[in-house]
Amino acid sequence: MTDFDVQIATKVSCPSRKQIKNWIKIALDEQKKKGSLVVRIVDEEEMTTLNHQYRKKEKPTNVLSFKSQLPPDLGADVLGDIVICASVVATESLAQKKSLEQHWAHMVVHGVLHLLGYDHENDIDAQIMENHEIAILDKLGFPSPYREETHE
Repeated sequence: MTDFDVQIATKVSCPSRKQIKNWIKIALDEQKKKGSLVVRIVDEEEMTTLNHQYRKKEKPTNVLSFKSQLPPDLGADVLGDIVICASVVATESLAQKKSLEQHWAHMVVHGVLHLLGYDHENDIDAQIMENHEIAILDKLGFPSPYREETHE
């Protein structure tokens, strides 16, 4: 089963549900994976609360991913939840001189890869995850988020 739910819990501008679902689908297809997941787009207050509760950090962050904790014997294809802070993504896109759409796509892809078990806790794992991000974003028509010069 593949089902993507996009919840918008902020007044800050964000991509359409259709656009986000397309980015998820391409990321999963590229990884040859299936499953359902929820993307929740939040304000800084909600993200700060979650970041404090789960990471003990007193500030908002761009994206958090929560892998499903369902027992495998349930047979569900639930991957988990992704939470993205719209205002942090907007601020970062300006600071990094990236288009807002490019940075949003990157955050969605980044969250999906975390749900699939990728992380960036050490240099080797970070390079593997970044290579997957670059390949997926290229398929979506976006440049590498890790190169020096970016499109405006």
